[in-house]
Amino acid sequence: MRPVYLDNNATTRTDPLVVEAMLPFFSEHFGNASSTHAFGAHVGEAVKAARKQLQALLGAAFDHEIIFTSGGTEADSAAILSALETQEGRDEIVTTTVEHPAILTLVAHLEKTRGTRVHLIGVDRHGRLDLDAYGKALSPRTAIASVMWANNETGTLFPVAELAEMARQAGALFHTDAVQAVGKVPIDLKSTAIDMLSLSGHKLHGPKGIGALYVKKGVKFRPLIRGGHQERGRRGGTENVPGVIGLGAAADLALKHMEAERTHVKALRDRLEQGILQQVSHALLNGDGDNRLPNTANIAFKYLDGEAVLHNLNKAGIAASTGSACTSGSTEPSHVLRAMNLPASALHGAIRLSLSRENTGEDVDRVLDVLPEIITRLRAMSPAWLAHEGAGQQGEGVAGHV
Repeated sequence: MRPVYLDNNATTRTDPLVVEAMLPFFSEHFGNASSTHAFGAHVGEAVKAARKQLQALLGAAFDHEIIFTSGGTEADSAAILSALETQEGRDEIVTTTVEHPAILTLVAHLEKTRGTRVHLIGVDRHGRLDLDAYGKALSPRTAIASVMWANNETGTLFPVAELAEMARQAGALFHTDAVQAVGKVPIDLKSTAIDMLSLSGHKLHGPKGIGALYVKKGVKFRPLIRGGHQERGRRGGTENVPGVIGLGAAADLALKHMEAERTHVKALRDRLEQGILQQVSHALLNGDGDNRLPNTANIAFKYLDGEAVLHNLNKAGIAASTGSACTSGSTEPSHVLRAMNLPASALHGAIRLSLSRENTGEDVDRVLDVLPEIITRLRAMSPAWLAHEGAGQQGEGVAGHV
């Protein structure tokens, strides 16, 4: 039976067309893009073409606003550290409690080692940002506000265009970690006040080890990696040409498949969610139901351990996750779900099911055939569930789909 892959927010399968575009740049077109001879000039032109493909997906005004990096984490660090160096008289950061570890680990390090003041803005039960708290945190001391475009665990979308405008009014730069959003929702950077944006190729059916940082024309920037003149002096080191070509090809495909993300993928996600919630009691849908990525479902099963659910799904040939792959193996509950004040009975029982354009209705049917039985079997062995059931029989009742 064909395995079912529902962990696309962790990584996607590299599209075969992307691989096909990359292959010649390993052996046939192997020149250094910075070289002036024919071998290098051809490669340099291919890198320029890939930059324009990414520009089109992002709706950037200029192709030179895009800096190729090793991935989203490097791009995040480059954006924040550059802002602290270039914004004279400003030494504070505003971000959120639900950011990816690429942001939260960095700002915690800066707070500890440099004394940088960090304002962490909270969210509500649905993962929506406290806009009043965000506005109050912005001040003449703010160097940069960094808010993710879409949460990697719940899919909740943040109003980044509005947040960027608020930061601009305060004289601060605005950065968004858009690793999960790029390729899944339309983006038109030239119409926003967003100063910097991070992305990663392997989240949109491109290769691993390549990403990009968008820096709006006119924004002061200090490179994180100093060296040669590559990337207009903004990121030293010989370009990862096959990766760049792959990212460009993936961006081109993402633009062509954007409507499918909004319709086909969302319809599959919705059917999967509804089927689970109809068949399994005491299940919570986490995230903003109305303003969410079209591919992401985060569901908590009360009185259970999400890792046990995943283990049993894996044995059935179904791949999912509990949240960020960067915190895999941690016994601590998700920092995102803690920030959302999920009930204690559900905090350890959440799983994330993230689809892509490669998933099918048969994949959804398979999960709906397997998952309810797994939940029933695990709850029969769960002391917390048995205690809850006992309390219910003594008069508290069973709450149903809550």
